[in-house]
Amino acid sequence: MKKPKIAFICVHNSCRSQIAEALGKHLASDVFESYSAGTEIKPQINQDAVRLMKKFYDIDMEQNQYSKLIKDIPEPDIAISMGCDVGCPFIGRPFDDDWKLSDPTGKSDEEFEKVIDEIKEKILLMKQKIIVNKV
Repeated sequence: MKKPKIAFICVHNSCRSQIAEALGKHLASDVFESYSAGTEIKPQINQDAVRLMKKFYDIDMEQNQYSKLIKDIPEPDIAISMGCDVGCPFIGRPFDDDWKLSDPTGKSDEEFEKVIDEIKEKILLMKQKIIVNKV
């Protein structure tokens, strides 16, 4: 079975989508390939996200990840919007799902933890759906 490519999309590709890419690789790389991208880029990944992902999962997002534009990743089989509270990016096709996650940038560690936990739950649910449906 060929692993589907899943793209996690935000406007800036600096926080939620980067967390999703990291958790996708960490928790589901046996089932799908994870990519993140945006319609704009930031010079670095959100440092609170980097710090907390290191703390909770021992994942150094800055080691293998960087802010990318949509054109810089392979064409996805599934495209997920992280949430449009900061403006929905246009990616040239409809999204397969919108996870409606609030942007924790500039908020407390507790808010970041909630978003990280939500992303983890959604990644694990997606993994299960793909296994069951053999997408």
